[in-house]
Amino acid sequence: MTMSIDERFNRRSNIDHNGQSNPLDDTVKISYGTAGFREKAEVLPFVALRVGYLAALRSRVLNKAIGLMITASHNPQCDNGVKIVDPNGEMLASEWENHATMLVSIPDDELLREMKKLEETLQLGDAKEARVICAVDTRPSGQHLADAAKAGAALCNVDFEFLGLLTTPQLHYAVRVQNDPAFGPPGEDGYYTKIGTAFRQFYELLPNKSSPTLLMLDCANGVGAPKARKLFDALPKNLMEVDFKNEVGELNHECGADFVKICKQSPVPTCIEGVRCASLDGDADRLVYFYSKNSESKNVILLDGDKIAVLFAKFLIEELKEAKVFDQLTIGIVQTAYANGASSAYIKNQLGVDPIFVPTGVKHLHHEAMKYDIGVYFEANGHGTICFSDHFKSLISGGETSSPPKNRLYWFSQLINEVVGDALADLLAVELLLKYYGWTVEDWANKLYHDAPNIQIKVPVTDRSIFQTTWDETRLIAPLGLQDKIDHLVNELGAIRAFARPSGTEKTVRVYAEAEDAEVANKLGEKVAEIIRNFN
Repeated sequence: MTMSIDERFNRRSNIDHNGQSNPLDDTVKISYGTAGFREKAEVLPFVALRVGYLAALRSRVLNKAIGLMITASHNPQCDNGVKIVDPNGEMLASEWENHATMLVSIPDDELLREMKKLEETLQLGDAKEARVICAVDTRPSGQHLADAAKAGAALCNVDFEFLGLLTTPQLHYAVRVQNDPAFGPPGEDGYYTKIGTAFRQFYELLPNKSSPTLLMLDCANGVGAPKARKLFDALPKNLMEVDFKNEVGELNHECGADFVKICKQSPVPTCIEGVRCASLDGDADRLVYFYSKNSESKNVILLDGDKIAVLFAKFLIEELKEAKVFDQLTIGIVQTAYANGASSAYIKNQLGVDPIFVPTGVKHLHHEAMKYDIGVYFEANGHGTICFSDHFKSLISGGETSSPPKNRLYWFSQLINEVVGDALADLLAVELLLKYYGWTVEDWANKLYHDAPNIQIKVPVTDRSIFQTTWDETRLIAPLGLQDKIDHLVNELGAIRAFARPSGTEKTVRVYAEAEDAEVANKLGEKVAEIIRNFN
């Protein structure tokens, strides 16, 4: 193997997108987390080269296209990230996460030797179909990191296809279609065609085709802005009325799905009283809805991932029963510890399905959802989708000979981007179901369940790795004694629950507190956050 590493993209030089050197000491280790590698953008050039190489290596092992998405999603604009997408459009297989962490952690002088060892260990197959497909979000560091990744893929003699600016779900879609053409039409335009066709077909099945009401869409100043406009341009003009907000500006700053979810405030500019509003995040894989009862206040009524999951599950269960196939299919609804307790109770008591709980992180939810014929999963932050089995698809096929409920199920399943959470596809699905039920956003907020009052707080920490939790992430096991203090506060205040867990994407510990009273929930959350701050 004769290879040479581009010196701009090694640990010693690590030249960033501004031409500045950011050397990283060999003792600094970076791990592949729930969203790949995510750091300050200036840290990542050497990481991007090594991940580009690993993506190319995986494509050669599998003889399939592999995706590489350069984004930091809801993080600030100064951050960025690199993650690998597997051939089916899903997250990187867990055993390869260890290869990624190993490659990024080793010193420059050992890199070529470790690459050679890894290639000898793995069985490199016929590489005719091997390629790396890469896209970026709107961060100014994205193109430079894509160049680094391309240099890494070249070390493995694999073609590197740069698709430019895409949402994360669009990149996942592109990878899936490249490897499975039956999944949908190719290219970015193919994405709009598939989703747009499903939307129009479902719309034609609606019992009530009333005039559209205004939707205010907060685009987080991210890639979702131009891509949402393209998607809506592909729809008939009379079906949606959208007022686009936060299209150009500092990414995720006082706007976007994470801001609205955490702060429970309207993004800038403040939404108009009674208007249905939705927020994307920076790479358009998260979606939350909200509305204001008072235009003079920034406080909003939030409809998060739990509310979206319950809306989708309610529709699916009702339609399956009407189509008389409910007993022939398994359905799972997957949640995390962040799910509001009221949503879990509704799923169990009203929908008749026991919710399944897994650790935070899309890969955990997706893996569990795949076990069912219909697997609905959403994190409370608004990231989620629905997985449909081959058995479901064989039972539910659209067409003139199908019953109305089967047709609605078919086109709904075609609208959903089942390989990954997709804010744009999920938004169209929500809009259709609100119209199907004849609901306003206020109806949606009030007709299903009322959230138990809760608060989320991000606590910056120097080293998040010292905070360790149980498997379901509801209890701290390290540092010793912290969980006892949290338990004491919950009992002392008469609250429902509280927990703290290290973020998988930021150098923070995330605190969640829930109570029957909003004042108690807020007080509990602040006290738990103070425990974390004092320890840190």
